Amino acid sequence: MTTLFDSVRFGDIQLANRVVMAPLTRNRAPQQTPTALHAEYYRQRAGAGLIITEAAQIRPDGQGYFDTPGIHSPEQIAAWKQVTDAVHAEGGKIVIQLWHVGRISVNRLQPGGAAPVSSTNRAAKTRTYAAHGELVPTAEPRALRLDEIPQLIADYAQAAKNAIAAGFDGVEVHGANGYLLEQFLRDSTNDRSDAYGGSIENRARLLIEVMTAVAGAIGAGRTSLRLSPVTPANDIGQDSNPQALFNYVAEQLAPLKLAFLEVVEGATGGPRDNAPFDYQELRRRFMGPYIANNGYDRAMALDAVASGQADAVAIGRPFISNPDLVERIRADLPWAAPQKETFYGGGAEGFTDYPTARAA
Repeated sequence: MTTLFDSVRFGDIQLANRVVMAPLTRNRAPQQTPTALHAEYYRQRAGAGLIITEAAQIRPDGQGYFDTPGIHSPEQIAAWKQVTDAVHAEGGKIVIQLWHVGRISVNRLQPGGAAPVSSTNRAAKTRTYAAHGELVPTAEPRALRLDEIPQLIADYAQAAKNAIAAGFDGVEVHGANGYLLEQFLRDSTNDRSDAYGGSIENRARLLIEVMTAVAGAIGAGRTSLRLSPVTPANDIGQDSNPQALFNYVAEQLAPLKLAFLEVVEGATGGPRDNAPFDYQELRRRFMGPYIANNGYDRAMALDAVASGQADAVAIGRPFISNPDLVERIRADLPWAAPQKETFYGGGAEGFTDYPTARAA
């Protein structure tokens, strides 16, 4: 019987165990650039079979929150190289999440104060952190023009190349949580009448083209994707037929033979049963490694892998306060609770100062 602690190979990436550190936005990258604190933070958590970093914007207009990192400049590549070196020195594996927030942004975070871009010109009824402690309504976006889409796809591919130059073992494209690619996917936010709107095939077109371009740039064995078929995050709204939409996406991705698919099951950070969806059907159509995410505790994670429901399990917030989470799971030790007030922004407090169980 396969266990959570068995090694596994996802594409070109060999994992020592099947506990994955999920991507976690922490807002500690001034000028969109990681610091030495990031190298220490991820180094401490290198016991995970795989680390998926906090999301990094593929280009300047992909930013939607203060002090989130990018992967589009030479300075950012060099800074991320310190992070990957630190994780690899501990024997860990690390991929970067590639991000464009689309309409979940404000003008002051956009180059030249421009409007954010999206599939639509309708604003999201939600808020974002424009500065530390400053939660403000998102701005009215503009719909991307048809002639702008090829450059967007090229920017995803270039960001993937930048990630490999920075020493990452691969990339995870962020297609979840109501950000740009999901804004195109769901008919709740895609009101286009061109080749990227209307039918399921048209709404999925951008995501499929991005994944094909990224896999072509760095190899499918180092390319992965995150989806969240029924999350209500960021006012995305439910698609009229999420099962058909995401089944189609999985079928189109299957021939690429991506390294893995990470799926947020249910509402991101919330109920797992907020809307009906057959995740195993999605997994069967994808025909590749499947990482389950959302609300997994020790018992659920152990069972998901042992029963064959998932090839690995991604765990998010518990990794913030438990840098040695894999060992705590293995030894059935208590999980320390995180300080929510230090989740977003700040310095070392609540970031690199959580002790291991052994140290505590």
